[in-house]
Amino acid sequence: MAKLSSPRAGSLQFWPRKRAEKILPSPNWRTLNGKGKGILGFITYKVGMATALVKDNTADSITKGKKIVIPVTILEAPNMKVFSVRFYRNGQVIKDVIVSNDSDLKKMVKLPQQVQALDSQVPQEYDDIRLIVYSLPKQTSIKKTPDIAEIAFTADNKLDFVKGIVGKELSLKESFSSDLVDVRGLTTGKGLVGPVKRFGITLKQHKTEKGVRRPGSLSPWHPARVTFRTPMAGQLGMFTRVHYNLKVISQNAIADKDINSESGFKNYGKVKSNYILVKGSVQGPSKRQILITPSFRPTKSQTKKKYELIEVLK
Repeated sequence: MAKLSSPRAGSLQFWPRKRAEKILPSPNWRTLNGKGKGILGFITYKVGMATALVKDNTADSITKGKKIVIPVTILEAPNMKVFSVRFYRNGQVIKDVIVSNDSDLKKMVKLPQQVQALDSQVPQEYDDIRLIVYSLPKQTSIKKTPDIAEIAFTADNKLDFVKGIVGKELSLKESFSSDLVDVRGLTTGKGLVGPVKRFGITLKQHKTEKGVRRPGSLSPWHPARVTFRTPMAGQLGMFTRVHYNLKVISQNAIADKDINSESGFKNYGKVKSNYILVKGSVQGPSKRQILITPSFRPTKSQTKKKYELIEVLK
């Protein structure tokens, strides 16, 4: 009889399997240098999935010039504002200049009574500038408390660029533009689950004495410990994940092109501000915060795709 064996259960790429510390991930902004114009990230909120009728304009496609139906995810993108300007030198933060003390931020951070001018706070030596921005979810129908994230940007003169946007609202259409995007966010939380659902191990036969939905052995006698590779019960979901190279179908303001149905979207309501449509699915439930960035390693197959939005089927 052949030796009984099976491949290991569960990927070792993601470890530890525990809840993420932050609801909005922190990308490695150095990999995105030169990948876009203006700000390189935008805070959005997942509305849900829909079906879009588009015209395929992809070269050499078998459906070129025809109308096709594709699945899309709708992300609402209310405007953002700059909370502080962060100066870096040798990869370390040397100064953080707060430029906004809006009352909406009181629940999130400690605010100064008065905001000083940015010109008087600029350090003498620095090699990079990034922005701490916050969303304006009051423009949506889901909540009032803003979300805060650090955003990099591209400009010929970064200090002049920052001076031009401080105190102003940054809109998706004017500040962010990319045909391919990477989406970063947390997956749907499942709570405490067993090893069958968490790692995909197979069920043991029904006459097993010590449980059907558990591994046959946690570890050998030696080494006399349980390693992290052993499938065990624990947290599932609320993990940071990235989806790369999602094709942007359309980005628009709801005032210019209304995609709402009469009753709104399930578990979300109606889109009230700007939105972006991307092909395929995005991690997380409705109302989940999603950070979109330009694709840092675009593929030829995704880049050459061209779609013209006709309507979102309701």
